[in-house]
Amino acid sequence: MKKIVNLIGTVLLLCLLFPYPTAAADGVLIKEGVYAGKVDLSGMTESEAVSAVENYMESLDNADLVLNCVSGNTVVVKPADFSVSWGNREIVSEAVELGRSGNVIRRFKDLSDLKKHKKVYDLELSMDDEALKKVLTEQCAAYDTKPKNAELIPGDGGNFTIIEGEDGEGVNVDASLEVVEDYIANDLSAEGGSVDLVIDTVKPRGDTETLSKIKDKLGSFTTKYETSGADRSANISTGCKHINGTLLYPGEQFSVYEHVSPFTEENGYHLAGSYLNGLVVESLGGGICQVSTTLYQAVLRAELQVDERSNHSMVVDYVPHGGDAAIAGTAKDFKFTNNTEYPIYIAGQTGGKAITFTIYGVETRDMSNRSLEFESVELSREEPGPDKVIADPESPAGSVHTQSAHTGYRCEFWKIIKEGGVEKDRVKISTSTYKAVPRIISIGTATDNDVTKAALNNAINTQNPDYAKAVAASVKLDGGAGALAEQQLGAAAAAAAGGEITGEAPAEQPSPAPEAEQPQEEQHEEYRAEDEAEPDG
Repeated sequence: MKKIVNLIGTVLLLCLLFPYPTAAADGVLIKEGVYAGKVDLSGMTESEAVSAVENYMESLDNADLVLNCVSGNTVVVKPADFSVSWGNREIVSEAVELGRSGNVIRRFKDLSDLKKHKKVYDLELSMDDEALKKVLTEQCAAYDTKPKNAELIPGDGGNFTIIEGEDGEGVNVDASLEVVEDYIANDLSAEGGSVDLVIDTVKPRGDTETLSKIKDKLGSFTTKYETSGADRSANISTGCKHINGTLLYPGEQFSVYEHVSPFTEENGYHLAGSYLNGLVVESLGGGICQVSTTLYQAVLRAELQVDERSNHSMVVDYVPHGGDAAIAGTAKDFKFTNNTEYPIYIAGQTGGKAITFTIYGVETRDMSNRSLEFESVELSREEPGPDKVIADPESPAGSVHTQSAHTGYRCEFWKIIKEGGVEKDRVKISTSTYKAVPRIISIGTATDNDVTKAALNNAINTQNPDYAKAVAASVKLDGGAGALAEQQLGAAAAAAAGGEITGEAPAEQPSPAPEAEQPQEEQHEEYRAEDEAEPDG
């Protein structure tokens, strides 16, 4: 009897020291109650279990997953859109070995646990996070409601009425990404499913307590445009309206180009004079630089942080040289930052052929005995060269347009700080260079008459303004196609071909009427929407 007991003890000891060999061969069945996620693997071989999980993954690919967005809106997607795949395939081998591996005590415990409750191996799924994030940001966030920021409405005496803002709602993309991934891994079925995205309340900018502090006038400036035509005047008014009423919070940057563009008829702009490569051309938005320049001068007086400013290629006359701020597509912009501790309010208005910008905020400077002045200091100047005659193939033959000359300058713009009327400091703001441009006479050459076109081009090539104007006048006299064109212009063309032109107009040709130069006030702006901007001089 003692020998039998010893034998049993020895067997038990061997079982503890040498566990049951693991099940490696396919054909061994997985115990009852074993799952991989939602897939029941009971009674399956290892290869059958792998196939079962893969089939389950395929069924998920085409399931409709409803993403619940803001205000009851939904977006329906399929997991296949995110390349969902199964990563931890080793769990099938673990499922096969469950109850068969380890020592006898471990095996006994595993089998006992299976009788009480099922064993579930989590499926570790991977997916294309960027594809899912794109759906959340582009499709789901399209239903977000933006907050309505608080507003200031200017009243009499510099007082403001505050209009409270309203909350908005928006998808929290990062948090929603985790929620969707977890739902696909653990809750989504082949029949589809629905998941609530994480929605955040988006608070508006500004509140009564903060905005009620905006009472002080930090800086203001006015420029006039009495000689501007109706289209340029309308552009100045339009640009001013796009900027008026802007609230700029501490640390925020303001871009004039971003606020006044696009330069389209739909956005309120007309064709007016603009600078381009030394010429004055008609462009949508001509005049917008007077808007940016006026605001620039107000910003300087408010002593805000100027981030970007460019001078025009040629001088303008509504501010001292060096005090302008040109706009030329995205190549030239005026940008500044609210570097105060409080919000600022930009008020703009036009009327009486003048534009004014005033910047309101909280005055933290001691201005009781302090004042600012600004001065333009000329370093050098360059006189325009001889008159230049150019062809204008877009204008009717014989038409003449004269652009006035521009003197070139190199100058500095200074801020002078005074206390009690006495200069205490002088700060250089910028150095600007403006190119010299001669008087330019543009002669229209658009005609189907080859003789007329040749005569005009030959006259232009002489670079003699009086002769070119005389030939142009002859063309206009008979429309460029009559006997005068054949006789006088033909003779002029022949003479030009023989090198006999002296630069004098033929005596029998009528003297052209004096051409009125384009008023310089109409030539101020350097603006080129979407095209390559003119290089600075």
